[in-house]
Amino acid sequence: QVQLVESGGGLVQPGGSLRLSCTASGFTLGNYAIGWFRQAPGKEREGVSCISSDDSSTYYADSLKGRFTISRDNAKSTVYLQMNNLKPEDTAVYYCATGLRRLCREELAAYAYWGQGTQVTVSS
Repeated sequence: QVQLVESGGGLVQPGGSLRLSCTASGFTLGNYAIGWFRQAPGKEREGVSCISSDDSSTYYADSLKGRFTISRDNAKSTVYLQMNNLKPEDTAVYYCATGLRRLCREELAAYAYWGQGTQVTVSS
């Protein structure tokens, strides 16, 4: 069955970096778009980034452009989210998801399969 597992979260100081990984099984990762989302306490889940199946398109939330980079290694069935210059407001649970579509979609409802999430805490 389709499964996504996130890893790489943790506690980091402001200005630090983390690389999150999303490892897929049960489907061919390279054929589909993968999105990253996050949910902070008391807030709605929001889109962070997305990469299309052929890597031709990547999307980022406006507030994150220049700090976050999404990439994929299809041979490892893994999508990465490199996060630099982290800020306290980046603290959240980060999720990866797929709707088994080739192109990225903005709406959360388009993503049927979700990982369990990984906690990112930015604090001094």
